[in-house]
This record gives sequence, structure tokens and C-alpha cells, in this order.
Amino acid sequence: MIAMIVLSVIVTLFSFWVLGVHKRLLNARKRIKTAYTQIDAQFKRRYVLIPNLVEIAQSYIKQEREALEAVIAALNEAVEANALTASHPLAGIAILHLSAAEDRLTVAMGRMFAIAESCAELQSSPAMLRLTEELNDAENKIAHARQAYNDCAVQYNQDMESFPGPAIANMFGFQAAELMQAAAPVL
Repeated sequence: MIAMIVLSVIVTLFSFWVLGVHKRLLNARKRIKTAYTQIDAQFKRRYVLIPNLVEIAQSYIKQEREALEAVIAALNEAVEANALTASHPLAGIAILHLSAAEDRLTVAMGRMFAIAESCAELQSSPAMLRLTEELNDAENKIAHARQAYNDCAVQYNQDMESFPGPAIANMFGFQAAELMQAAAPVL
């Protein structure tokens, strides 16, 4: 009889322990999703600024239509990748796709800014200066939000890797979070 009581106490304690680890992993996963919403908000802000920059640049550097169209194409790809990632922020493939799309956008924006530097009128345009400043602010906020996301992802991955995390993670279908790589600065 005492053996049954001891066994049921051990099973009960083990169950609470497993549930505690499960809850810790759920909370860590929730923090990742919350952190991604901050990145998403800043990406959306940036995605609104970029077409305005292209529109202003278009009026000054008409001969560079191809570079401006490349920015819009890369922007559209990044917007789509961000939408997918926002709905599945723990999907590693979505994060990798978003990082690649953001890299292509950064390259296209860099090319546009390199061309814009050769046009003194465009560089001194008050609208261009204002939008460039806003874009820089958005880029800084994206970098901070990305770091917060990566911090949450690292903690979550560490929780999954430390005992008994792997067993609990496998039992309940938890998957490691992908870190979001920083793109090279646009400006």
C-alpha cells in the first residue's frame, strides 16, 4: 500500500515537472511570436516609406528606371515574405525566405541610393531628406526588434536543448526557432 502511495506521488511530481517544462516552452514560443510582431510593425512602416522614396527619386533620375523597378520588385517580394513570416514566425523556412528577400531589397535600395548620390538636386530635396531620415529611423528600430526576437529565439532554443527540454519538445512537437539574420544597412 505504501509503495502505491509513493509511486503515485512520484508519478504526480513527474507529471507536474513535465507540465512545468511544457509551459516554459509555450511561454518562450509566445515571447518569440510577440517579438516578431515588433519586427513586423517596423517592416510595414519601412515598406510604406520605400515607394515614396522611389517616387521622389523617379522624378529626378528618370534614366535609371531599371534600378527603381528593381526596388519595387524586391519590395513586393519582401512584403509577401513578411506576411508569410508574420503568420508563422516560428517557421524556419519563412524566416530564411524573409531574410533572403530583405537582402535583395537592401541590395536594390543600395543601388538606388548610389545612383541618387550622383544627383545633387535629389540629395538636397527636402522630401528625400525627410524620407531618408524616417527610413534610417525605421532601420534602427528593425535592428533593435530583430535583436529582441533573436534573444527570445536563443532562450527558447536553449530551453529546448537543456534537460528535459529535448524529450518534452519532441513529445509535444516543439521545433527550434530560426534566428533572423541582419541585413546590411541600406543607407
